[in-house]
Amino acid sequence: MEIENQNIENKTEENKNDEISLIDLFAVVMKYIKMEIIIVASAMLFAVTISVISIKLPPEKSFLPNKYKSQANMLINDSSSSGGGLASAIAASGLGGLMGISTSGGSSYSSLATYLSTSNPFLDAIVDNFNILAREEFQKSKHPLSDSRKWLSGKLKASIDDNSGVFTISCTDIDPAFAQAVVNFSVDWLSNRFDELGIDKNKIQKANLEKNIDASFAEIQKLQKEVDNVAYSVSHGSSAYNIPSITLTTTKLQMELNAQQEVYKQLKTQYELLKVQMASETPVFQILERPEIPDQKAEPSRGKLCIIITFAAAFMAIFIAFLRNAIENIKKDPEAMSKLKFGKKRR
Repeated sequence: MEIENQNIENKTEENKNDEISLIDLFAVVMKYIKMEIIIVASAMLFAVTISVISIKLPPEKSFLPNKYKSQANMLINDSSSSGGGLASAIAASGLGGLMGISTSGGSSYSSLATYLSTSNPFLDAIVDNFNILAREEFQKSKHPLSDSRKWLSGKLKASIDDNSGVFTISCTDIDPAFAQAVVNFSVDWLSNRFDELGIDKNKIQKANLEKNIDASFAEIQKLQKEVDNVAYSVSHGSSAYNIPSITLTTTKLQMELNAQQEVYKQLKTQYELLKVQMASETPVFQILERPEIPDQKAEPSRGKLCIIITFAAAFMAIFIAFLRNAIENIKKDPEAMSKLKFGKKRR
């Protein structure tokens, strides 16, 4: 029983010590409350002032300008990427080694889109299209091309949603129209690059059929014109001597015309069947949403900035209060002061 009573007394003493230490801490905070209020209030005033100034200044001169974000969404279909289509396309383009993607398997159109959106050819195409190197900051730069790429990379962001396969590319800039134009150009560039790599076989086949149909139709028109010219020459009195030759020519042209019409018919049939097939399939690269000119800023959040500065100032004020209290306690402690003086003498 005596031991238990002693343990209870020890615990009670420890709780008292804890309470005393908490009271002491609170007392230190309250001791320098005026200083803490001044620091926090000054920080709040500073945060509000810089926020207001940053709004009043022109965007190009402001140290905290409003930035606008424009983005586009594309659907990247990876359902057929397990076959040899993507692997062969990457191998043929020579991108496999650069991307670190093995062409033996496991690659996806999504990873290809992500790589292309950060590649130097992509960045250089935007730089050239918008004449970014003509800007004053790059005219004075020692490495304008590298600096322009870094500048542009800081504004562009590409991401892929693994669940839906939606690929998003966005641009953030102080000029909303410029941000929208850059994203629009990026979407078209990526779409054309996918076509150049020959990833979507249906799309390539459709383009080839369209070319062949146009060529066949032009040939039909040419042959028909030749047949009409021969018929016109006969109707306007050709000599009997030329009739066998004219007949042979007309027969030959008519056969070529019939053959070309049959080719056109088959090509047109293939084209219509392919359109039906493509309508039932999801393209590899499909534009879901074009970018818009944003009318609302994306950053910075000046309210959050003010809150962060205020809380940081509060913690700093409390730290300074404890530091001042510690220094005052040391000055009041003769033993501690003697140690400090002894340390100075030894130096």
